[in-house]
Amino acid sequence: MSDSAPAPKLITFHRFVPEARFPMRADRSAAGSLPTRAFRYCEPATSAAAFGYYLFPPTSFTLMWDGHTVRWSFQGAGQWQPLTAAQFPGFRDRFDAAAPEEIKEFSPPFVGALQEPGLIQLWTGYVIRTAPGWSSLVRAPANIPRHGGYETFEGIVETDRWFGPLIINLRLTKTDFPIEFRADFPLIQVQPLPRQAYDDAHLNNYEIVPDLAGLRPEDWDAYYDTVVRPNTQENRPRGHYAAAARKRRAQEEREGPAS
Repeated sequence: MSDSAPAPKLITFHRFVPEARFPMRADRSAAGSLPTRAFRYCEPATSAAAFGYYLFPPTSFTLMWDGHTVRWSFQGAGQWQPLTAAQFPGFRDRFDAAAPEEIKEFSPPFVGALQEPGLIQLWTGYVIRTAPGWSSLVRAPANIPRHGGYETFEGIVETDRWFGPLIINLRLTKTDFPIEFRADFPLIQVQPLPRQAYDDAHLNNYEIVPDLAGLRPEDWDAYYDTVVRPNTQENRPRGHYAAAARKRRAQEEREGPAS
């Protein structure tokens, strides 16, 4: 029997706010929002939709921005309240009761208005940890229609090294309009990335072919196989790329990682 420690999980979600919904694997239908034809035949769209995990607001709440001041309301609040920085209702006491003495009174705020007009910082209620060498891309859910009242900033966090609140920044885009955040609808998508995927040494290793004259015979052969051959078949199969990609993934899963 091996005495070696088990390999760390790719990603671990630590729920600090017990009211927060558990994260979910993102699904290929983009939470049911992809058109049926795209779901069946568009492998790029479904693969992007399924890449990562959905996280939700820990509670439903509403923001209102008049161009200068942000107000917010939530169930039980009774009325609109000016927003500076607010703790999740009841969380501060629960945090202090559980935390070691030197960490008490350092509970993260739930939502706050930044100095810049219309910018909001929001905590998901989670702290996450990724395996060594992996970071987290935090972004709006892929291929789910955007909410009309705000935009989500994207960020990459080295979550194998930084163990702190998973916070997102939002830009409100409508004034004098209630902007609702639902606890049962995905707010963000967290996508684990190997750090080398966005390392400058890798991203600077690129090439530009400036015109058609630069294509090699093997490039034209690949273009023919990808574009021409499927369109010249008498009975053209639908979703050829999707079927080939699924077949390749199934074969890779059977064979395991390459040595």
